[in-house]
Amino acid sequence: MERKRSNGRGLVRERNEAKILAAAEAVFAQQGFEGASTAAIARRAGVPKPNLHYYFRTKAALYAAVLDRILAVWLDAMDEIRPEAEPAEALARYIARKMESSRRLPEPSRLWAIELISGARHVRPFLRGKLRRLVKEKSAIIRAWIAAGKIAPVAPEHLLFMIWAMTQTYADFATQVAAVLGKTRLDAGVFEAATQSATEMVLRGLGTVRLPPTPPSPEQVA
Repeated sequence: MERKRSNGRGLVRERNEAKILAAAEAVFAQQGFEGASTAAIARRAGVPKPNLHYYFRTKAALYAAVLDRILAVWLDAMDEIRPEAEPAEALARYIARKMESSRRLPEPSRLWAIELISGARHVRPFLRGKLRRLVKEKSAIIRAWIAAGKIAPVAPEHLLFMIWAMTQTYADFATQVAAVLGKTRLDAGVFEAATQSATEMVLRGLGTVRLPPTPPSPEQVA
């Protein structure tokens, strides 16, 4: 019986934390760290402010949790780039996963962009530490693919930067993309067409063999 009660409390905690994180993503993305308040986040989440501070003691802790969420998704996607993987398949999967994270988690991505534009005060140690090491590791794998003649020569770090830019723009600048496409929001068709286009551009540029792309349907671009 005690175990059931414990599990029940765990589920309640997970639900409350998820509500608070979702509200924090939206408020931080709109107002940035300095402009956001825990009171506004609590109101959006529909919980009393003391409850918010029960789960996240400070605004900084809540901000870090929101950033950690998108970072975990992005870093996990980079696992597709492995020495034993075929470059075309690995990069196609990586692009698809990055684009899917832009579809599912646009507000954390926009918050990350705001953080960087604002000087990256809260994430600079991560950028200069873990991310720098990871990019160095993945760049070494890409250089090995180049040396083996599997892909055309390219600056690996800039290849990764360009993939980040291509995929994250559909979250960070979704309003612009939707307006140009004559849509109120970006739907699944837009992300499908964008993923295919980004993949073909990268892999054709690297000289890998891919099937000709299927033109997007009118519904996808209308």
